[in-house]
Amino acid sequence: MFKGESGSKAVGDAAEARALAFLQRQGLALVQRNYRVARGPRSRGGEIDLILRAPDGTLVFCEVRARRTAAGGGAGASVGFAKQRSLVFAAQHYLMRLRTLPPCRFDVVAIDGEQIEWLQAAFDA
Repeated sequence: MFKGESGSKAVGDAAEARALAFLQRQGLALVQRNYRVARGPRSRGGEIDLILRAPDGTLVFCEVRARRTAAGGGAGASVGFAKQRSLVFAAQHYLMRLRTLPPCRFDVVAIDGEQIEWLQAAFDA
């Protein structure tokens, strides 16, 4: 856990805030935070931690993962196939609201202790 916080929600919120500040320093602009798609009879639903716009116009769907240490492969390795599928589902749902489709990509911000790693185009849809 991070200093002064308890519970996984507080840890997740702190990690997302840290990742957002990092990405904004890299020139990305926040479009939406915590975009959720409800679970339905034929879908598992999904959530995208951060949706951002890159300077070149690319829409970035970003998953934020935090771990105390990089042991066991670290935060980045924890975004497995099921999570990727959930992110793609939520992104498709989000994109249906847009008139024109921008270029898109899926990024992961992995936070292992104090280390932040930005995995651009971490996986494909």
